[in-house]
Amino acid sequence: MSHESITQRSHSAVSPVLTRIIQSPLLLPLVGLIVVSIAMSFASDNFFTVNNIVNVLRQQSIIGILAIGMTFVILIGGIDLSVGAVMALCGTLGAGVMVHMGLPAGVGLAAMIAVGVLFGLFNGVLVAWGKMPAIIVTLATMLIARGLGLVYSGGHPVSGLPSWISWFGIGRIGGIPVPVIIMVILYALAWFLLQRTSFGRHVYAIGGNETAANLSGVNTKRIKLIVFMISGFTSGMAAIILTGRLMSGQPGAGVAFELDAIAMVVLGGTAIAGGRGLILGTLIGALLLGIINNGLNLIGINPYLQDVFKGFIILLAIYIGREWRR
Repeated sequence: MSHESITQRSHSAVSPVLTRIIQSPLLLPLVGLIVVSIAMSFASDNFFTVNNIVNVLRQQSIIGILAIGMTFVILIGGIDLSVGAVMALCGTLGAGVMVHMGLPAGVGLAAMIAVGVLFGLFNGVLVAWGKMPAIIVTLATMLIARGLGLVYSGGHPVSGLPSWISWFGIGRIGGIPVPVIIMVILYALAWFLLQRTSFGRHVYAIGGNETAANLSGVNTKRIKLIVFMISGFTSGMAAIILTGRLMSGQPGAGVAFELDAIAMVVLGGTAIAGGRGLILGTLIGALLLGIINNGLNLIGINPYLQDVFKGFIILLAIYIGREWRR
């Protein structure tokens, strides 16, 4: 075999691999995560310690779970601004079920999930059948959820929960925080749904071209409804962890959490217009945002300036991602 033919065969074997790596939506988020981690390790000696890394994961778990539902919604070309307020309402009502109504704690936890799913159902019906823009619908339901929580609680935390509820917020299994374990399990389930089921293919199809998906026989309304219900479900799961961490239902919790969740999705490489992105990218985006927050705290950056830094980093990530895909 001649040298030229060997070289050609070698190139033909390597090029598809390189092309696949370059075109992967995970490439830029991974590069960003590595670069930021290296920079933070030089900036602070305390960054690359086991305790600090575990602390970053634990702190990011609540918004990281909200970002799972947000990923589904953004993949169909929508947005969900209600997740933070719905999470607060879920926690407040669920705590009320346990404290004010005296029902078993399991019923209270189930109520948190149910409230989140019902709000997702409400959002989905208005978006899919009402043909209303998702940004308007979820902006309105954000206000509704926030208001309902404040009316129910009178603006005060609902405390007096059974002590074992704290396990969901601060418990550990084998040294790993329970919130981190729950987050990883939910990301694994989301990956399976998006990558191994026809439902996942339909989600991408709607985000890529809804009209074409409809003409191909995809029940776009039903898929949208399920997607918003998934977002509501993740709000309920996040509420369980938050309630366990604070040992109370907090009607004022979760302010601007939806913005951080959107930032995680975008930093993870998901196209804001929908149709392109991976749930693993969102997990990387959650770690990236957590490391940025943690690093800025470790090196003592003014808290007000931290938002400015994060804003510029998100803008830079969107710009680089757009140019890379061209």
